[in-house]
Amino acid sequence: MRPKITPTNVEKVMREDDFIVSKTDTKGIITYCNKIFMEFAKYPMQGLLGQNHNIIRHPDMPRIIFKLLWDTIKAGKEINAYVKNMASDGSYYWVFANITPVYNDNNNIVGYYSVRRKPEKRILDNVIIPLYKQLLAEEKKNPISSQMEASGNMLNQILNEKGVSYEEFIFSL
Repeated sequence: MRPKITPTNVEKVMREDDFIVSKTDTKGIITYCNKIFMEFAKYPMQGLLGQNHNIIRHPDMPRIIFKLLWDTIKAGKEINAYVKNMASDGSYYWVFANITPVYNDNNNIVGYYSVRRKPEKRILDNVIIPLYKQLLAEEKKNPISSQMEASGNMLNQILNEKGVSYEEFIFSL
């Protein structure tokens, strides 16, 4: 069992030309990571390979966003999302992630490939951070058994009010 990491308020901001790249198997176990991923996550390669990708999950991330990600990629579709990650020292970094399924010759999903780049600060500050705080608050005020449903309903209501799908919402920002 890995030690519990305490989040800090220290942010590391990606550079304009940074691309964090990783590949996982179908269960989310990291099978490849590039040097920029290691730099931001503050783990050596041996500390990432073979670990579940949630090793960098920040507690400020609403669970419903990860459910949406997993449901989409397991269905064979790509998805884009803003994600707050946590490094091994508790610092954090925001990314704009594109996650796509990887197929074998028999057209079966055998893993997932993710490329993350620097998100626009204006979008984070004005849209994503307030939205994620809302979703997380909705999750926290419900029993664990209904947290996902509660925040999912809230996200769907927000999207319905805007008259857009999740994908349309993300690309409209």
